[in-house]
Amino acid sequence: MIFNKETAKKTAEVLLQINAIKLQPNDPFTWASGWKSPIYCDNRIVLSYPQIRNYVRETMAKHIEEHYGKPDVIAGVATGAIGIGALVAEYLNLPFIYVRPEAKKHGRQNQIEGYIEKGQNVVVVEDLISTGKSSLNAVKALLEAEVIVKGMVGIFSYGFEIAKDNFEKANVQLHTLGNYETLLEQALDTNYITQKQQDILTKWNANPGEWNAN
Repeated sequence: MIFNKETAKKTAEVLLQINAIKLQPNDPFTWASGWKSPIYCDNRIVLSYPQIRNYVRETMAKHIEEHYGKPDVIAGVATGAIGIGALVAEYLNLPFIYVRPEAKKHGRQNQIEGYIEKGQNVVVVEDLISTGKSSLNAVKALLEAEVIVKGMVGIFSYGFEIAKDNFEKANVQLHTLGNYETLLEQALDTNYITQKQQDILTKWNANPGEWNAN
């Protein structure tokens, strides 16, 4: 769920502007999963553009306070959301931790890096939501540490039904600055894509695992 349409449009605009999101319906990418995809999103690029980085940091921080109240801790999902999560925590003057995909095999064998206490309220920051599996894996680790996860805030979501189902099953609130539907609207309005390309992109989103570019 996006926070609001205005934020989603602005987020789409800036992500397209810096090529954090690329739309190539006629020359699709191949994801690590093997899926063919007409879109590729790498929100870590946001960190290289101070003005846009500040927009994401401040907008995310303000929405967190409005929707969840000020938490005790901000948690980033490793590795993509460590940078932006730390910036949000700094803006809110809050402690920051991050969650690895799994516990380290050596040393202190931490999965959660940083200091957190049982019973503290946490908002999780993510850079990108696809199926939600890795994001919810981080939530699981936090719950096992006996903290209260108020919700998750992401920069962008592909809007897959499987993600919606996964978050509902896990009973985790998810809000994002931008989403796929608004991205396509913005891309069409600014002539980044044609109507025909928007149709292709819409079909992919409805069934990404079975989509064929040909």
